[in-house]
Amino acid sequence: MIPYRSRPETILFLLAFVLALLLRLGGLGVAPLSDYEAGWALQSLAVAGGEDPALDPNPAYIFLTAVGFFIFDATNFLARIWPALAGSLLVLAPFFLRRELGPIPAAILSLGLAIDPGLLALSRLAGSPLPALVCALWAWIAWRAARPGWAGACAALALLSGPFLWSGLLGLGIAWLAVTLLPGRRPASGDAAGRCLTPPAWERLKPALGWGLGALLAGGSLFLVAPHGLSALAASIPAFLEGWWTPSGIPLRHLLIALPAYAPLALVFGIAGLVRGWVKGDRLAIGLGLWFLSALLLALLYPGRQVWHLAWALLPLWALAAQEISRCLDPQGLSAWELAGVNLLTLAMLGFSWLDFAGLPGLIFSDPVGQTRLMLLAGALLLLGLSLLLIALGWSEKLARIGLAWGGGLALIVFTIGAATGAAGFRPQETDELWAVNPQVTQADLLLGTVQDLSEWTLGADRSLAVTIYDIDSAALLWLFRAWEVESTQALDPTQAPALVIAPQGVDLAQVASYRGQDFSWRRVVNWDQAIPGDWLRWIAFHEMPSQDEWIVLWVREDLLPDGGDPLLQP
Repeated sequence: MIPYRSRPETILFLLAFVLALLLRLGGLGVAPLSDYEAGWALQSLAVAGGEDPALDPNPAYIFLTAVGFFIFDATNFLARIWPALAGSLLVLAPFFLRRELGPIPAAILSLGLAIDPGLLALSRLAGSPLPALVCALWAWIAWRAARPGWAGACAALALLSGPFLWSGLLGLGIAWLAVTLLPGRRPASGDAAGRCLTPPAWERLKPALGWGLGALLAGGSLFLVAPHGLSALAASIPAFLEGWWTPSGIPLRHLLIALPAYAPLALVFGIAGLVRGWVKGDRLAIGLGLWFLSALLLALLYPGRQVWHLAWALLPLWALAAQEISRCLDPQGLSAWELAGVNLLTLAMLGFSWLDFAGLPGLIFSDPVGQTRLMLLAGALLLLGLSLLLIALGWSEKLARIGLAWGGGLALIVFTIGAATGAAGFRPQETDELWAVNPQVTQADLLLGTVQDLSEWTLGADRSLAVTIYDIDSAALLWLFRAWEVESTQALDPTQAPALVIAPQGVDLAQVASYRGQDFSWRRVVNWDQAIPGDWLRWIAFHEMPSQDEWIVLWVREDLLPDGGDPLLQP
């Protein structure tokens, strides 16, 4: 027998991990931190500086990031590195599940997790809840591999990674209960699903608890440097429960749109795999399907929902999709030329349909042009369906099915990669993403560069001027000037004359000195709630949504200007 390490699918695991690293680490520090991200980064910065700030319930991120800030420097890259590494490790997890899933499906699952737009967006988000999912999964893998110490340590990290863990465990518990109680569907101990649900070996519980408790105390207090982190750990469950009576304001439709808009490949093949597994009585597929449905329903019903709650549903969905895709990779008995012809037909019709759909936004459907495009779209899809039906009746049902799966799968892969580039922020123009935290910071680099130039012009040294932030509640602004002398205030003393003042647009400074100002677009708020159907069509095609900018003004005391003459642009 050929050793497993030399099998071709091992290369796929390696490629998936390398791809995950490139997508998650590439340009990680380019985009400015949003207010959400900066709130977490500022807590880490305070811990790294020896302060004792109040901590939110995610001490794992705060302390791990604080260590990076202490050793190196506080940068956007380091603020996002922990979620990025966690997201990359998630891609390696299927390698250790290849006996349950099968080698090829496990490799496909790794590739799917690497390019999934939602998981990619969470991997590039400072303060992301994704490490809770990743650590919980690795704790389970380590437990099954008879590594109780590692299992306990990973479980401790999962507990330290915030309230997102509890929503996932609740959905998984509901799925396990449903599998157990479902008549005639209970897993046997000898099959793959049964091995997944084997009762725990209680003799391994003691070392797991010992390592877990040690990791919990060390990680939750940063080796006793910040013992108040344990209180942040204790606040995790109340924060999750609070979400049941405190709505987040995220509409239900955002989650319903995000799943097919970002993961159509996983959704199409995953549902097909679930139906096939249910009909054939595949216990593993049934268990994964119930996990997906319970996680999805929990995300939809949770009042404190965020789009990222879909991450728990994506894991079993991609596992189902990987199983179904692997079944479609066997063209045995089919002519290569016939299969290539069906693939090209499918790709051509789907490509034409997409180009026609991309022209719909902005059109009025009652107009002749809009009606013509709708008829062309419907006609192309109908023609594809009739062609495949004739192929199934005239040639082979398997040829039509495999040809549709290959052609449609390639089209969906291209679509998924395109969505991933937007979710990761790789496109030249900024896109509006449901997985992103709204609002996003826009002209941070321009504002910082202007202040740095002023400091060098006046005093000949960077970061030498004090900055006063007046009546602006923005953690991202505090993070941007983290290396400067900054004062944040809600009221200015009219007898004082600070060198630089950053204030909202429309606010006049009534100070004893004269000032000149330059306006900057600071935050971009996407109008998701006011979107009409035409806006959603344009978003599906181009990921563009109507938005509005929040402007701020940088006021400079006149005597600090190098010429003292012409004013800067008046806002």
